[in-house]
Amino acid sequence: MSSDSDYFRPSEAQSTAAYDSPYDTNDTTVLNRPDLSDEDPFARPEPEPHRWHFGADLGLFALRVVLGALVLAHGLQKVFGIMQGPGIDGFAAVLTAFGFQHATLLSWISGVTELVAGALLVLGLFTPAAASAVVGILATAVYLRVDINLFAGGVELETLYLVAGFTLLFTGAGHFSLDRRTPWFRRAPAFGFIFLVLALGLSAVALFVLR
Repeated sequence: MSSDSDYFRPSEAQSTAAYDSPYDTNDTTVLNRPDLSDEDPFARPEPEPHRWHFGADLGLFALRVVLGALVLAHGLQKVFGIMQGPGIDGFAAVLTAFGFQHATLLSWISGVTELVAGALLVLGLFTPAAASAVVGILATAVYLRVDINLFAGGVELETLYLVAGFTLLFTGAGHFSLDRRTPWFRRAPAFGFIFLVLALGLSAVALFVLR
């Protein structure tokens, strides 16, 4: 004859069923976690490499190549005077009209910068430096040419170039590039911010020191 306490004692079938639960019964207490005492608590983990995204990478490739080719063409116009370009002397005259000192030197700097930046953008190489060069030059152009009495200030084309350069500055070149294994590819926003500050600083020097 069983006692009252036998009613509160699980049967063998009940004991087995308790361990057949479909839910995870693994012990998740801190006692079973791996020992992290040997790890440096101040060590910064390496950022994960960018995942492949065909659509985004293809879009960045198209944006980068088109912008680079156009910037390169503007550099050819300034330095060599081809494609109906002004050449060094013609562009120096434009800068002089805007009140710049050392206009010839600035013409050479601007033209060569566009040549190098455009070629690097097409290749997808040193993208933060190339994109920041575009941002600096186009920010200066927008500041000089904007007219609040015109649609989009009369600088809609310059603004498109500027925004395209700004975009590549913070997104990086994408996987279809020579930059894909570089630190600035993995840390595009950080490098983008550094080069943005540098570009805007040089633009401010040109506008308010050399003018």
